[in-house]
Amino acid sequence: MNIQPTKALDEFLRVIQLEKNFSVHTVKEYERDITQFLTFLRAEGVDDLREVEYIHARLFVTKLYEEKLSRTTVSRKISSIRTFFRFLNRDYGIDLSPFLSLYHPKKEKLLPNFFYEDELAQLFEANAGDDLKSLRNMALLELLYATGIRVSECTSIELDDIDFHYSILRVMGKGRKERIVPFGQYAHDALIKYINEARPLIMKNNKHNRLFVNMRGGELTARGVHYILNEMIQNACMHTKIYPHMLRHTFATHLLNNGADLRTVQELLGHANLSSTQIYTHVTKEHLRSTYMKAHPRA
Repeated sequence: MNIQPTKALDEFLRVIQLEKNFSVHTVKEYERDITQFLTFLRAEGVDDLREVEYIHARLFVTKLYEEKLSRTTVSRKISSIRTFFRFLNRDYGIDLSPFLSLYHPKKEKLLPNFFYEDELAQLFEANAGDDLKSLRNMALLELLYATGIRVSECTSIELDDIDFHYSILRVMGKGRKERIVPFGQYAHDALIKYINEARPLIMKNNKHNRLFVNMRGGELTARGVHYILNEMIQNACMHTKIYPHMLRHTFATHLLNNGADLRTVQELLGHANLSSTQIYTHVTKEHLRSTYMKAHPRA
């Protein structure tokens, strides 16, 4: 029986979204990676997934390296396609070996970028203001730094998810796993001011329960958060790049630098495995080493 690639992909995406509860972002990554492989197969004259062999997998990975993709990206694409073939093996009895035999490239050990405390203070100071936009932006920045939540978690927060009495936030993380994250007084005050003074005026006739809104009153998107943060960096005249995850890195790094234990940081970040959190210990060690080298007379 001929297995149509497009139909098989649609079935696979439905399974990981509805049965596995993968996030929308993760599903899109799988779709992008597998679609790229299916496009490659068509160019190679392979229209039936049963005809895929190790040589096709090997040529595809070679093509990825020719495109100058990072080892991390190549590794992710291999994992995506392996998962797809496991599904095909389970539902259609297709041979798993083409991608099982592939070598996973070692990932680059890149340390996450983060802000130093004085840089962050500069960012907050330059963007303070009492206009509607500034109140919204400050609440967003304070909450991202106070909680270390992912941008997808931030944009899905609803007003009912915040408990101001205990200063805690209910977050729906990866795999639909719920966690409770505390936030401090600065974020508390910024959120209260934004919700009471700015959000109702920005909302106008819009009706939805999302915490953060764009300046037209609609739900704020991940792209919108990225745009806001870039605008705030420009306001602060800081010559650096910023992205939402950088504030998550900063949150974790500052906690560890100030004595928080690894298990607590893991729980706050919503990491399933401690190994995901341990990268921040490398950051703090590098920070200690850098400080030592600058400060010690005989370093």
